[in-house]
Amino acid sequence: MNKIDRARFVKKELDKIFPNPPIPLDHESVFTLLIAVLLSAQCTDKRVNQVTPELFRLANNPQKMSKLRVDQIRKIIRPCGLSPKKSKAIKELSKILLGEHKGQVPENFESLEQLPGVGHKTASVVMSQGFGHPAFPVDTHIHRLAQRWRLTNGKNVKQTEKDLKRLFKKKDWNRLHLQIIMYGREYCSARGCFGLTCLICSEVNNKRKRPIKTKKA
Repeated sequence: MNKIDRARFVKKELDKIFPNPPIPLDHESVFTLLIAVLLSAQCTDKRVNQVTPELFRLANNPQKMSKLRVDQIRKIIRPCGLSPKKSKAIKELSKILLGEHKGQVPENFESLEQLPGVGHKTASVVMSQGFGHPAFPVDTHIHRLAQRWRLTNGKNVKQTEKDLKRLFKKKDWNRLHLQIIMYGREYCSARGCFGLTCLICSEVNNKRKRPIKTKKA
């Protein structure tokens, strides 16, 4: 298989296994999605979903969130890790949304990436899952699997994103992003396959004997 053949096989199998992948972070609006994605940095989606109900009961929009004290936010989100930094970012971005964006989450990458605590990956998730614009957010699962499937050299997440966007049609990006994450969690974990044993890896690397060493994001 060449790279294009591998990409086609990957898409075909993912469509079979996860035809309608759900958005993993619980949310009720673009704003609550933005906060949930920010909290998911170096934290599992499961943990975020356990923490956000309490936070969103107190404040589920920028107006209410901006009125909470940083220490209130920090106490609630502490299980997600990095709570000092994340709580300040949540408070500050809420104030910015009110002051500069009429209380609305901006629908473009440039404005999103200027918000505290919001990098390219977080902005990509909001653009794809919140607004429905084509984007290909690359997290650790996607970065790892793209290397195991030999769809990228894994130099860094920025390069992985570019490589995947070149290989797959734009209309499929949003669904593939979710499908690959789900596949990585269920079938090809960081310590559970190494590019040799899961359904997709065993096919795209069918002549390989040695484990694939992936580069970290």
